[in-house]
Amino acid sequence: MSDKTFNVLVLCTGNSARSVMAEALFNVLGKGRFHAYSAGSQPSGTVNPFAIERCQSIGYDTSGLRSKSWDEFALPDAPRMDFVITVCDQAAGEVCPIWPGTPITAHWGFMDPAAIQGSDEEKRKVFDQVFRQILTRVSQFVNLPLHVLDHNAIQKEMRAIGEQPVEAGQ
Repeated sequence: MSDKTFNVLVLCTGNSARSVMAEALFNVLGKGRFHAYSAGSQPSGTVNPFAIERCQSIGYDTSGLRSKSWDEFALPDAPRMDFVITVCDQAAGEVCPIWPGTPITAHWGFMDPAAIQGSDEEKRKVFDQVFRQILTRVSQFVNLPLHVLDHNAIQKEMRAIGEQPVEAGQ
């Protein structure tokens, strides 16, 4: 199981910012151990340009990023997910599709940086803050010894990561 690549689906309502940044972080920090995707229950249709900036800042290829529906990942030919993580409170409360297989699920809530009003510099500051918060949680998760943990232990660790307070200045 140590050679296994884990599929991760990160969900949010609009799939324009938080879930996209988490997708990039999993793919970069996971160093081939994780293949992450993102989607939304009500996709906005566009990826926020500040989210794209943050993804590019870690060397992530953003050419394929798009805002897409989570329905794509419930289809029979979709990749089977090992983990499904919601990153916004609205998506966490919605009725999700039935995911093929039995993915481990967790909720890691973050404020919505795309909802911030203000100058580009003010928006960029909030995107940077939320990006660092997501980075902290993804880093913790990708460094878990998944090859030695059972299903219940992984579920417990994922939820514990999501329950940690997110510092405003992080």
